[in-house]
Amino acid sequence: MSDAVKFVLDESRLPRSWYNLQADLPVPLPPVLHPGTQKPIGPSDLAPLFPEELIRQEVSLEREIEIPGPVRDIYRQWRPSPLYRARRLEKALQTPARIYYKWEGVSPAGSHKPNTAVPQAFYNREAGIRRIATETGAGQWGSSLAFAGALFGIDVTVYMVRVSYNQKPYRRALMETWGARCVASPSMETESGRAILALRPDHPGSLGIAISEAVEVAAKSDDTKYALGSVLNHVLMHQTVIGLEAMEQLEMAGDYPDVIVGCTGGGSNFAGIAFPFLGAQLRGGRKVRIVAVEPAACPSLTRGKYAYDYGDTAHLTPLVKMHTLGSTFTPPGFHAGGLRYHGMAPLVSHVQELGLIEPVSFHQTACFQAGLQFARTEGILPAPEANHAVVAAIQEAVKCRESGTAKTILFNLCGHGHFDMQAYMDFMAGKLTDLEYDPTELAMALAGLPSVT
Repeated sequence: MSDAVKFVLDESRLPRSWYNLQADLPVPLPPVLHPGTQKPIGPSDLAPLFPEELIRQEVSLEREIEIPGPVRDIYRQWRPSPLYRARRLEKALQTPARIYYKWEGVSPAGSHKPNTAVPQAFYNREAGIRRIATETGAGQWGSSLAFAGALFGIDVTVYMVRVSYNQKPYRRALMETWGARCVASPSMETESGRAILALRPDHPGSLGIAISEAVEVAAKSDDTKYALGSVLNHVLMHQTVIGLEAMEQLEMAGDYPDVIVGCTGGGSNFAGIAFPFLGAQLRGGRKVRIVAVEPAACPSLTRGKYAYDYGDTAHLTPLVKMHTLGSTFTPPGFHAGGLRYHGMAPLVSHVQELGLIEPVSFHQTACFQAGLQFARTEGILPAPEANHAVVAAIQEAVKCRESGTAKTILFNLCGHGHFDMQAYMDFMAGKLTDLEYDPTELAMALAGLPSVT
C-alpha cells in the first residue's frame, strides 16, 4: 500500500447540519449568570453583542442545527476536508498504531476557524449588521473572520494580542489583505485598553484583554456586533463539521478511533473533532478516549479551577462556569498564541468534570520537536497550536509500540504553520525555550475569582 493514504468525501457528503452536544449531555450545563444580579441571563442580555439566530443557537438543546445554504456553498470551497492515514509517521515511530489526521489547513485562511467565521458573518449580514469587532490570538481567527467579512460585505476590526501582533506580521497582513483593520491589543482605542496600558505600558496582551476591547466597542456601538472565535456553545457547534466528516471518512477506511486527540485553547477545534464521537458514545455507541492537549504555560484544564469567571479581563462579559486561571492572568509569550486564553469553553470544561475527557499539557519545545518530525515524515508543517495535538498523538503511538497494542488514533491538524516560520527558525537555532507561568500571578488571579452564591 502507498505511504500516502487519503480519504476524501465528495462534496455531496458535506454535512447538512451541525451537531449540538448539549442535546446528549447526561447533566446540563450550569447556567450563564448576569455579573450584577448573578441570575441566569436571558436572550435580551446578549442582544447587544450577537444577532438573534446566534443567541438561539447558543442556548439550543436541539441535537441538529441546519447549516444554511449560503454557508454550505462557501464551505464547498474547502470542505469536506481530507482525512489522512499517517503511514510514514507510523513507520518512523515503529508503532503498530494506526494514526489518522483530519487536515483543516486546506481552508483559505489555513485553519479550522472559517468553519465558524463564515456562519457568524452570514447571520450578522442577515440581521442587517455591517460591522463586527473581534479579538485574535495568533491571528488564525482574525484572518478567518476577515475572509468571511469580505465575502458578506462586513467591516471587521480585529484586536490582536500584542505579543502575537509583533511575532506574526504576515498573519496581520493577511487580515488587512481581506480588508480588516488589525489593532495591537491592549490599545489606546478603548477604555479597557487604556486602563491596562496605564498600569503597564509594555503589556504583551492576552486574549482576555483583546476580548474586553472588542466587546467594549460592540457594546457602545449600535451598528456593531461582536464575534468570538472559540469558547461559546454556538462556535463549538459550528466546528463539528470536522468530526462529522471524519466519522464518514473513517467508515470508508473501515476503522474507528480508540483515541481522539485535539489541542485546546478556548476549545473550538478540539470540540469540532471530538464532540460528534462523544455524542455517539453518550447515545450508547462505542467508547473512545478523548485527550485534550494544552500548553504547560497556560494550563487551564490541568491547573485551573472549575468556577464561575469572566470571559474577559475588564469584566464586561457574563459569568460562565469553566476551568479558569483567573480573568486577570496573563500567560507568558509562547508561540502558540491561539492557546493563550485564561479559560476553557464551558462545554469542554463540563465534559471534563463529568470524566469524559482527559487533559494533558506540554511545553513548547516538545511541541515544536513533534512538529518537525511530522513535517519531515508527512510533509505538512503544522501551526504551533496544532503541534500540541501532534506531540500527544505521537506519545499515544509510542505507548502502543511499548505495549504492543494496535490502537487507532485520530487527531485534528487544525492549521498550517506557514506564517510561523520565525518560530521554527528560532527552535532549530536553539533559541526557543520553555516558558513558565508565574505561580504567584496565578494564585493572585485565582484569589480574585468572583464570589458566586
